Order: sequence, then C-alpha cells, then structure tokens
Amino acid sequence: MDISDRDFMNEFVFTASRSSGPGGQNVNKVSSKVDLRFNLWSSALLDEKEKAIIAEKLTNKINKEGELVLVAQTDRSQLKNKEKVIAKFYHLLEKALMPPKKRYKTKPTRASVEKRLESKRVKSTIKASRKDFEL
Repeated sequence: MDISDRDFMNEFVFTASRSSGPGGQNVNKVSSKVDLRFNLWSSALLDEKEKAIIAEKLTNKINKEGELVLVAQTDRSQLKNKEKVIAKFYHLLEKALMPPKKRYKTKPTRASVEKRLESKRVKSTIKASRKDFEL
C-alpha cells in the first residue's frame, strides 16, 4: 500500500502561531504559521518496519517524544500553509520509505583511462621542468 493512499489526518496535531514570513502588519496579528506534529510510534497506519526506517532516515526532524515536527510559514494564509505542510509530510515519508537504488559496478572507459594518464603525464612534465630551474 502506497503512503499517499493512507489518511493520516486523524493522527496529525496542528498548531498555528505568528509567522515570520511576508505580510507586513498582517504578520503581527494573524497566526499563519502552521506546525504539524505526528507521533511516529503511536501511529496505527504504519507497521513497525516502516516506523524504524522513518525514525532512522528522519532523525533530525523527530524530537525526543517521538514526534515528527514539520513547519510551513511561507504563505500569508493559514490554510495554504496547512496544505503545504501536509504535502511536505507525505513527500518526506515517500522519500524515506523508498528503497535505495542498487548500484552496479562499472569499469572506467578506455577514453577516460587514457585521459587520466595523459593529464598525469602533463602534470609530471610541468613539475619536472620546475626542477631544472635555479635562481
């Protein structure tokens, strides 16, 4: 089951506060900044394996209480910031749960080897020419 198919809305805790973003006088009186708090360990929609992967990959965004904390304050509207922080949440989870790409070993091409060796020869001649020079 894909992360975007799950509805985490019941597990979100939103708080609004005054933003430091654009808005002039509006910033001083309207709470447009939105914090999203999601308790990772008490989530019913994630299995234990997914929780462990998320906890490992998003360590910097998870506090001591086990809450994933995200903030949005770029817009003047609280609603737009709320939509942005929800989109950010889903994007982060999808990115964290995506399996790493398998790396295939490749040999360097003949041209790249020759280019590297040629640059070494050039560097060597430059350094060798310095030794002959005396004051």
